Amino acid sequence: MTGLATVDRPDDVPSPLGVGVVIWLASEVMFFAGLFGAYFALLAHNAPNWPPADVHLDLLRAAVFTSVLVASSFTVHASVVASERGRRRAASWYLIATIVLGALFLTNQVLEYSVLGFGIDSHAYGTIFYLLTGFHGLHVFGGLVALALVGWVVFSRYSRVPSTQTLRVVSYYWHFVDVVWVVLFVVVFVIR
Repeated sequence: MTGLATVDRPDDVPSPLGVGVVIWLASEVMFFAGLFGAYFALLAHNAPNWPPADVHLDLLRAAVFTSVLVASSFTVHASVVASERGRRRAASWYLIATIVLGALFLTNQVLEYSVLGFGIDSHAYGTIFYLLTGFHGLHVFGGLVALALVGWVVFSRYSRVPSTQTLRVVSYYWHFVDVVWVVLFVVVFVIR
């Protein structure tokens, strides 16, 4: 006994934390759906001059760092699986790999902003581009903070926090962030 009161639940009953996070993520889906809706409305209104002539996005660079972010979904999943199997050390290393990959993605986004030839106030495209990618970047940053906190609390030497459920729930958020980026990448960088 860890000193914490626990309630035994059947295995087929979802955790309240997991249900709460899924409901919260549904609201995040609606938030991003609004931003994508704005993007498509602006595209329809400004076609065929969309994006404007001064917009030059580096598709290859974006594809490479999209791969980096997608790889982080695999490492966070590996962390959850390792935790489920009682391999705390492996789970913590996979979590560290996830954080490093996410930080690389976010660093690239900041560096990419510094070389773009347009700003948030240049035109409607600039506004929606920076809103979409910026809010996604904030979500990645929040995910990195959550992953680091979970790693610190769950995998510390004297932790009594159950690692599997906590890690699984934060992985839901991380997978969400990755899926949103893949959609954003396809819409903004590929389809244009």
